[in-house]
Amino acid sequence: MKISELSERSGVPVATVKFYIREDMLPRGEAVSATRAEYSDEHLSRLRLIAALADVRGLPLSRVRDILGLIDAPVGDPIETLGRAVGALPPYVDGDRDDYPRARAAIAELGLTYDPDFTAVAQLDEALGALEGAGLDASPAVLRRYADAMTQVARAEIAPVASMPLENAVSYAVLGTALYEPVMLALRRLAHHHLLVERSGD
Repeated sequence: MKISELSERSGVPVATVKFYIREDMLPRGEAVSATRAEYSDEHLSRLRLIAALADVRGLPLSRVRDILGLIDAPVGDPIETLGRAVGALPPYVDGDRDDYPRARAAIAELGLTYDPDFTAVAQLDEALGALEGAGLDASPAVLRRYADAMTQVARAEIAPVASMPLENAVSYAVLGTALYEPVMLALRRLAHHHLLVERSGD
């Protein structure tokens, strides 16, 4: 397909497609003449991936490049690669410490895996600190309620990864995390609204 068709099918403007090519985020098409290149369905899939990442609120272009780099050349074992890819997603917190005491205690209480290099540990530690500062309940019973619900969701999400090549697993994990988290947040808020409306009608 021509670049114009690639643009039309992906919904990405031609100028943006050319920018991604210049930035080595999207491979060049196969040259068929001095002024024309042909693009394949692989280019279309890659462009859709880039566009989905570029639409994630708060995700800078440098982080999009990092994620694409991990998809193209996974590093270390799959857990490390997936962890680094998901760690490139917002929210960003100071993750330069060796220990996160609030998160470590909560994770031990919940029976989850504590790895101070995994970004979500620093995120949890910061979130727990905010709860503490606001005087809100962050007791084991409250955290267990959230952890049990999230473990059920995560189990269903992780199931397909076992049969995927690593590069597919990385893009699946990153896009799933980035694009489903806003859905989970919206559904939680809708559930609050529904229950309050329901209660007010009693």
